[in-house]
Amino acid sequence: MTEILELHPKNPQVRLVRRAVDAVRAGSVIVYPTDSCYALGCAIGDKGAMERIAHIRQTDKHHHFTLVCRDLSEIARYARVENWQYRLLKAATPGPYTFILEATREVPRRLQNPKRRTIGIRIPDHPVPLLLLGELGEPLMSSTLHLPGDPYPLTNAKEIYARLHHQVAVVLDGGNCGLNPTTVVDLASGAPSIVRLGKGDPARLGATVS
Repeated sequence: MTEILELHPKNPQVRLVRRAVDAVRAGSVIVYPTDSCYALGCAIGDKGAMERIAHIRQTDKHHHFTLVCRDLSEIARYARVENWQYRLLKAATPGPYTFILEATREVPRRLQNPKRRTIGIRIPDHPVPLLLLGELGEPLMSSTLHLPGDPYPLTNAKEIYARLHHQVAVVLDGGNCGLNPTTVVDLASGAPSIVRLGKGDPARLGATVS
């Protein structure tokens, strides 16, 4: 049975967040707020949970999943980061950006882009996912909660619960997140290139639009 847990948006209750962590560790999919939109999340190594997210989103094998990380030190385990990339990441995180980087061997092949062997990495600027990641002790595999056929991502937790309560274990209600997804920046092809304009300001990155 799906739980909807109402959190304080600035000071989320640890005991409630730990219930979501327990669900992730048990192999379930959760919904949580971020600094851009609500997101679906599950454990990195859980193939079944990843497939459930893909089913909810109705994505194909080319969909780029994102590893949502707590801080820069965590990124280094999952992505190869050169000095110039690190400086850009340090300047732009935490924030509403997803960065495409070359994946390390720590990243399961099914999470990588099948041709480029890249992975999306993100550090959100929101107290709920930061607490969630701290309690979990590892990144979340995530995807924006944008259901097929909808013009915009879902932003009301009660509506999310009504539409997904048979498919997710926990909905963390952090209030209205907004409708704009992250700005996606490709750092794996040389100079930074914007592949999706979203909430993050591209001028902050000195990147070009591809």
